[in-house]
Amino acid sequence: MRIHSLTVEQALASLNTSAAGLDSGEAARRLGEFGPNLLEEVEQQHLLLRFAQEFTHFFAIILWIGAGLSFVAEYFDPGQGMARLGVAIVGVIVINGVFSFWQEYKAERAVAALRQLLPQKVKALRAGEIAGFLASELVPGDIVLLEEGDFVPADCRLTEVFGLRVNLSTVTGESLAKARTAEPSNEESPLQARNIVLAGTSVVSGQARAVVYATGMHTEFGRIAHLTQTAGESSSPLQREIARLSRIVACLATGMGALLFLVGQAMGLPTLENLLFAIGIIVANVPEGLLPTVTLSLAMATQRMARRNALVRHLPAVEALGSTTVICSDKTGTLTQNRMSVQQLWVGGAFMPRADLAKRAHVVHDHRALFVNAALCHNLKEVDEQGQQTQRGDPMEIALAELGRELAGDLADYRRVEEIPFDTDRKRMSVICETPQGRMLYCKGALETVLAGCRFIQFDAGLAPLDPAARTRLLAAQDEMAGGGLRVLAFAHRAIDEAGVPDDEQGMILAGLIGLEDPPRAEVPEAIARCKDAGIRIIMVTGDHPRTGLAIARQIGLVGSEVPVVISGEQLRLMSPTQLQLALDAPEILFARVAAEQKMRIVEALKNKGEIVAVTGDGVNDAPALKAADIGIAMGISGTDVAKEAADLILLDDNFASIVAAIEEGRAVFENIRKFLTYILSSNIPELVPFLAFVLFRIPLALTIIQILAVDLGTDMLPALALGAEKPDPEVMKRPPRARSERLLSWGMLARAYLFLGVLEATAAMFAFFFVLDAAGWQYGQFFDRADPLYLQATSACLATIVVMQMINLYLCRHPRRSSLSYGFAGNRYLQFGIMAELAVILFILYTPAGNWLFGTVPISHATWLLAIGCAALMWTLEELRKALLRRTTRG
Repeated sequence: MRIHSLTVEQALASLNTSAAGLDSGEAARRLGEFGPNLLEEVEQQHLLLRFAQEFTHFFAIILWIGAGLSFVAEYFDPGQGMARLGVAIVGVIVINGVFSFWQEYKAERAVAALRQLLPQKVKALRAGEIAGFLASELVPGDIVLLEEGDFVPADCRLTEVFGLRVNLSTVTGESLAKARTAEPSNEESPLQARNIVLAGTSVVSGQARAVVYATGMHTEFGRIAHLTQTAGESSSPLQREIARLSRIVACLATGMGALLFLVGQAMGLPTLENLLFAIGIIVANVPEGLLPTVTLSLAMATQRMARRNALVRHLPAVEALGSTTVICSDKTGTLTQNRMSVQQLWVGGAFMPRADLAKRAHVVHDHRALFVNAALCHNLKEVDEQGQQTQRGDPMEIALAELGRELAGDLADYRRVEEIPFDTDRKRMSVICETPQGRMLYCKGALETVLAGCRFIQFDAGLAPLDPAARTRLLAAQDEMAGGGLRVLAFAHRAIDEAGVPDDEQGMILAGLIGLEDPPRAEVPEAIARCKDAGIRIIMVTGDHPRTGLAIARQIGLVGSEVPVVISGEQLRLMSPTQLQLALDAPEILFARVAAEQKMRIVEALKNKGEIVAVTGDGVNDAPALKAADIGIAMGISGTDVAKEAADLILLDDNFASIVAAIEEGRAVFENIRKFLTYILSSNIPELVPFLAFVLFRIPLALTIIQILAVDLGTDMLPALALGAEKPDPEVMKRPPRARSERLLSWGMLARAYLFLGVLEATAAMFAFFFVLDAAGWQYGQFFDRADPLYLQATSACLATIVVMQMINLYLCRHPRRSSLSYGFAGNRYLQFGIMAELAVILFILYTPAGNWLFGTVPISHATWLLAIGCAALMWTLEELRKALLRRTTRG
């Protein structure tokens, strides 16, 4: 038997409890049986396992293999520096893994601090005595006491109600408070039953007693939380691209290493020497600095976003947001303020904007009864907050009371004596007040119900009978106001005698209509306009009424056409997946009265259409869609615990406009990753060519493996990170989102890095190597001992030339087409820091005993430096010519 269909007595009996509550012994027994009233943590992997995964992903495995081969080579041929190489590679893996884990761990701890949705303390009745308990100690059968401002701690069946209204937006998505009663309900679902209050919702007015029938994960709140936990994780576009890049690099490195190992064997090279060669090929092709640089770049973006009140829980979410093509946004609390305000009145037979009342003193005077009604007919409570008296309760009633107190004048002689409470059948409430004019009844509610009790209507010219013509005018006025997204309330009054409260509000004078709205956030229209400029589609997905949602959509600029597509939850339920995908082709569409499962359907349909989907929301009903989306965005202040746990990004100030800044940062991250990928990959060719020349042309190895790591992890790291900190391009939010098929590692970028910039660097590096050897009289076929001073000087010259070429390449990589001169030296101070750091590292390597010992180098001559600088200048000239030609071709 459904508990909401039972009488109060039957409901208490079904839970083996009474109106006095449970005794302490029975409560303790039930706590042991049903467990604490807590939401289970979203199931996560053990901390150590998550930490270990940072060292076992595909890219890390490539590096582990390289390190292992280095130690094997050291074992068979000690003293060749292979152990140092192995240690260096392991250091790369450890540093990157620890940093990635620490960033995500810190973000999760910040999220944990936001968990304050469910109440910590509640009032409950135990053995007839009222006492305070932890919410976690509640059990089925407890009697809880609720009043305005309380969060409901568990799913409860009401037993006594005194003007209770509940805000259900965190569960159903509806912004308007709903009245509740203790009478049995015939509804099928407890979500619709008027005698049920659900965990996670809040009391906005009135008082009640209720019996707990479900706690923890057995509540409706917990059911949706479980739905969220079981929704599968989806990888971000950046994660997919890094995985793809890892596979390409792995295949390239291992394939080339294996192929040239076989070539070496066929040429008769010693096996150990050949193994060393294969390791060199692998290390030269794997950009060891890529993962640390990507991680650091994303971390820097998260820090910039945190300063703008956006907390990133997962690093790849930054770039994923930048590639978003569709945002599915909740309405209540996300696009709107979740606060009612008066917008329009129909008074004296005409419409009047709220703002005009202050200038129309005669209207306020002639229709004072309307504003007295608004000031007095409510269930608000006066509370003391930091020494100031404020009103707490239903936001709608707060707005009406503020209007009434402002315009009704002095109400000191008005005293409320009785109330006829609101209920959903009558759809109106009344209060009886002692006034200077005698005892008065003030009534407000839905027009159709108030109209039934009225005989007269107040026009500017005075009272008039409420004839059919007047009724038609009233109903037309209501339709027009409702069409504008306003919630319309009718106000009426009458004088009554001292005998008491009449059974029905009859014979009243209709004073006018007041329209209220849940106003949009002020910054939302501009944010939506910027999203449209950026080619990002926004779809409202709300639990509110279709006409209300459509009106808000028009106000904020989300909808501009005359007849947009509006799909209700009931219509969505009847749609097949194919029909839904076809419906989403509409240029302007919004969804209303949808449930959590239906939001997930919308997200999945959009993803099936090839969209990259972001979902914003704050309620429990949003959480499954937040997790199913490519990027979930939750509200940090008003958001529920479950929504925050499901999200990738949390807006700490609940500001929808912060999303635009986050998108801008995300787009910049993708472009910046491409910039430093070009920069890093360019140095792979001059690292690879010496090994190819060594095995194919039998010349001394121009660059050692440990020197390759000096470039990849020492000199290249900070400059590449500086490229990752580039500010967003001014035009980045005026371009459409990149296609899902567009790759991070494009053929054009590879051609530029490998076949042009890389070839120029390799040519210069080998030229410097032979320049030193030729000056000393080297002859082809002559090989050196690893410690030979001439050999050390030649490899040092090769290394230094690569570093100098990379210094100029840093500026060339700021844009694939725009001239480096257009940027100047301002705008990114990290570039200068990167150049200074790169110079400091190469000077340390070449001119200190520690650097010489670790990397097998010696100081080089001034002539070699001048050669390297000249080669760098030539590369800058050739690349600028290529860019100029490309720009001209593009314009043509």
